Amino acid sequence: MKIKEIVSALERFAPLPLQDGYDNAGLQIGLTEAEATGALLCLDVTEAVLDEAIALGYNLVIAHHPLIFKGYKSISGKNYVERCMIKAIKNDIVIYAAHTNLDNAWNGVSFKMAEKIGLKNVRVLDPQKNTLLKLVTFVPANYAESVRTALFAAGCGCVGNYDSCSYNLNGNGTFRAKEDTHPFCGTIGQLHTESEVRIETILPSHLKTQVIRALCTAHPYEEPAYDLYPLQNQWMQAGAGVIGELEAPETELKFLKRIKKVFEIGCLRHNKLMGRKILTVALCGGA
Repeated sequence: MKIKEIVSALERFAPLPLQDGYDNAGLQIGLTEAEATGALLCLDVTEAVLDEAIALGYNLVIAHHPLIFKGYKSISGKNYVERCMIKAIKNDIVIYAAHTNLDNAWNGVSFKMAEKIGLKNVRVLDPQKNTLLKLVTFVPANYAESVRTALFAAGCGCVGNYDSCSYNLNGNGTFRAKEDTHPFCGTIGQLHTESEVRIETILPSHLKTQVIRALCTAHPYEEPAYDLYPLQNQWMQAGAGVIGELEAPETELKFLKRIKKVFEIGCLRHNKLMGRKILTVALCGGA
């Protein structure tokens, strides 16, 4: 398997556009055309991590925290970041980071933490905003089903726990094909009226390119008509943190002790105990 195939799989699960504005997730160093000899997972890329990858013969390091957060005018090895960059390049090691995009992804970091402590009815705590688009297109009636199917396969139509969501309205479209066109229906130079279906559906903005490609491939017209509208709806499938409920209420002390045990930590910082039982829990992995 090539490294680029692993990167593609990571980005299907945690798309890079989900990352916060300050972040620098994604490919950090290296060429992805090479065959993967092995992958080393880590929280932070350090010289020791790279030494381990070299010793194991691995050419891919997947980190949670990005090694590189800023631009560099020179790389001279004056700090551990620059030394890691030099060592990775010298040894043909690819460095990839999945950071806040993994934090914000559905079933990402916060969801896994919630799973470990047994939360039920888990949903996103702070959904992302201004990340949804509405697509409207017009399709000959006999092709509406096939175009809808292609749009859904490309990632359209997901609302909460529902998929394949669309609104469909029958109507008539008109057009006149000019010279040097190849109309699917109608005659060049003559006004044509076609029975069409107006299809409306929703998509995350980062899928726009692949959705339009799927639309143009499935649509029978030479020039498919479509509109994209930005939406102010919150996207409940992505965002920071999660909230859910325990199977049964627990005392504060019991809950805190269980958190220490589950996450195998020696010290847990908390505020003053309030003397109330805990049922609903909000958590956020990362900053």
